[in-house]
Amino acid sequence: SIAILLYLVQKFKTPDHWYPSDLQKRARVDEYLSWQHANIRAKGSKLFLTKVLLPLLTGQPLPPEKLVFATEELNIALKQFEEKFLQDKPFIAGSEVSLADLVALVELMQPVCAGYDLFEERPKLTEWRQRVEEAVGKQLFQEAHEEIMNVKNL
Repeated sequence: SIAILLYLVQKFKTPDHWYPSDLQKRARVDEYLSWQHANIRAKGSKLFLTKVLLPLLTGQPLPPEKLVFATEELNIALKQFEEKFLQDKPFIAGSEVSLADLVALVELMQPVCAGYDLFEERPKLTEWRQRVEEAVGKQLFQEAHEEIMNVKNL
């Protein structure tokens, strides 16, 4: 939950880059955290549900057109994310990683775990992902996603 993340950042006095005290940078983080619910999160989760969970629960593959529609919706949100939030910056709020980047990458991993490599043919997104993983720690990032990465093998 975004509310819990913001609470933890403030309670435990985390490094400023996670939730910047600079109001302009904080506004960028807040803007993304508000936008992502109806865009990256909603579209990425829909693709994950369509491609993995619903076939698992029903025992039936979904019609291909539903998967195509979910993929197209996610691709529109990804284009908006790159153009509006990443632009030509290393991270969403500027030169340092923030909660916005962490939340964004975690949400984008759902479709990846479902077998849709949304980073393919998106060099800007791929480079951003590498920077976020390095900032968090590659091993920690991989450990955090270990279970969900195996969901497509069910």
